[in-house]
Amino acid sequence: MKHLCWLFTLSLVVAADAPTAWTPELSMQVRSVASVVPSPDGRWVAYAERRAVMEAERSELVWQIWLARADGTHRFQLTRGEKGATAPEFSPDSRWVYFVSERSGKRNVWRIPVDGGEAERLTDWKGDLGGYRVSPDGKWVAFAAVEERADEEKRKKEKLDYRVVDDDPKNQNLWVVPAEASMDGKREPRRLFTAPYHVSNFDWSPDSRAIAFDHTPQPLADYWTKGDLSEVEVESGTVRVLAATGAAESNPQYSPDGRWLAYQRTIDPPRWAFDSHVVLLARQGGAVRQLPGTFDSQPNLVGWSRDSARLFYSEAKGVTRVLAAMPVDGPPATIYQPERGMTLGGALNRTGTHIGFSQEAPDTPQEAYVMALPGGKPVQVSRSNTDLPKLPLGETRRIEWKAGDGLAIEGLLTLPVGYEKGKKYPLVLIIHGGPAGVFAETFIGSPSIYPMATFTARGYAVLRANIRGSSGYGKAFRFANMADWGGKDYEDLMAGVDHVIATGVADPQKLAVMGWSYGGYMTSWVVGHTTRFKAAAVGAGVTNLWSFTGTSDILGFLPDYFGGEPWNVFENFRKHSPMSYVRNVVTPTLVLHGEADIRVPISQGYEFYNALKRRGVTAKMVVYPRMPHGPGEPKFMLDVMNRHLEWIEKYVR
Repeated sequence: MKHLCWLFTLSLVVAADAPTAWTPELSMQVRSVASVVPSPDGRWVAYAERRAVMEAERSELVWQIWLARADGTHRFQLTRGEKGATAPEFSPDSRWVYFVSERSGKRNVWRIPVDGGEAERLTDWKGDLGGYRVSPDGKWVAFAAVEERADEEKRKKEKLDYRVVDDDPKNQNLWVVPAEASMDGKREPRRLFTAPYHVSNFDWSPDSRAIAFDHTPQPLADYWTKGDLSEVEVESGTVRVLAATGAAESNPQYSPDGRWLAYQRTIDPPRWAFDSHVVLLARQGGAVRQLPGTFDSQPNLVGWSRDSARLFYSEAKGVTRVLAAMPVDGPPATIYQPERGMTLGGALNRTGTHIGFSQEAPDTPQEAYVMALPGGKPVQVSRSNTDLPKLPLGETRRIEWKAGDGLAIEGLLTLPVGYEKGKKYPLVLIIHGGPAGVFAETFIGSPSIYPMATFTARGYAVLRANIRGSSGYGKAFRFANMADWGGKDYEDLMAGVDHVIATGVADPQKLAVMGWSYGGYMTSWVVGHTTRFKAAAVGAGVTNLWSFTGTSDILGFLPDYFGGEPWNVFENFRKHSPMSYVRNVVTPTLVLHGEADIRVPISQGYEFYNALKRRGVTAKMVVYPRMPHGPGEPKFMLDVMNRHLEWIEKYVR
């Protein structure tokens, strides 16, 4: 009887502690699933699962590799440890799973038997290691890496660690290491060439004799427009240029029969709003052939079918993301589009018989799936989020409205939990980054900058608008905000808010607005042009186009959007800068910024915050040390979510 009483008391305690509604803390328990890779024999699927670790002195997002049968059974965790593991890849014989991990103190390539056991380290790299690929014959592992600089630590200690900007860049070169150790148990890495290239993506030829790779002159983000393709013979190290045009070439993929090399190529010159095609290069000579355009002109190549007749790719399409196929001769076609939600990533096995991907929907968290090719149906292989509490979520609807010039704009409206038709609710307008980002049907409970599920649990409606300039709606739509930031894109947002008010959902007296990056730009622009919002939150926002262009790591970004360098078209930069209208702001504004942000330097946040403070506008600025352009440490992510929530609760309620 005493035991029964104890169990009853315990159940009451557990029930009392169990959450009854979504909170930012609960969102941090949601796990992400990525890098879903089927084995060459089609029997297994490896995937990476991420969880947030928040302890006294730890704040990390830790990935681990899981393995499951292709039918979703016999699922188990393959790697363990504090440092985690990611980027799984099978050996050609399906006996090993390769991965990268920092468990040795530095990022290195490891492998572990499919049936479990001790992991084996293949590289002992002291510098910075990027991506890797196992050769088709299983004998080699190629990896892109930066060598350790022996004098770096010494120079720091001697206070001689000055640097010359743009001098001696840390380019990633291509290296190979044997998959099997020598008789003395060693694996000696070999650099393939000494050309001054920064290597990003690369692929082995089917005969394992060559590697095609894309490269830029330096590793800077601004240099993607200078991407070219080359090929290196593994044995001799001889390099030959494959494509070096005014366009940007990237992501090479050999066909299984060795006849073709497919890659992505932009228009010439490349544009920051992006416009690319799939291109075929005949390896034995002949003209480069551009394949038909895709829906959004932004295909992301996944790989080839086993008969070398089709290429698979993923691409944004409205508020979803689809998997599609491009025949060598013929138009592209979608091979899988979920009824609701979206696919993420996409990886083919070496034999081209299966494709792996993750999938989610507004009311369904991420899980891993595998699909047989051709014509198979997706099979869920992970159960990463099945233990989450089954709490109510606000319903997410696709909506559409007309902009002032008649352009159709699509968005996602998430209703409050327990929504009652005819009742008006406070509305949060969230603006995406980019500007070529896009809001898709992602799980609203996931950990992110914005606590979507918590907003709806607290009685807020949420509008996410895919305004002109967004991806997912074709090239013309994506280029429609050139030299017009804060113009018709702003009108698209206000028309969307008006539409939600007109439908009876939103209370026009209880509006909030927030965004990150370009979304932060638009938020700071909005509060300088209207007083209708009761609260605003500017995250890593671009607020001064002139000073941004001189301090960001993407120097060519705004000159491309605004038709020239700021010293030549200064008026374009001035009249489209939120700082030019800061004198109009009365909205209580929260400014959030990472101190290590090189994409949108923290000076952008300080400029806006200090102007508001000097004008007497209610404002608060929060600075996150170590944080780049977005929160990667889970404690920071949780703080950002809670601050967004607290700010609108204070000034909108």
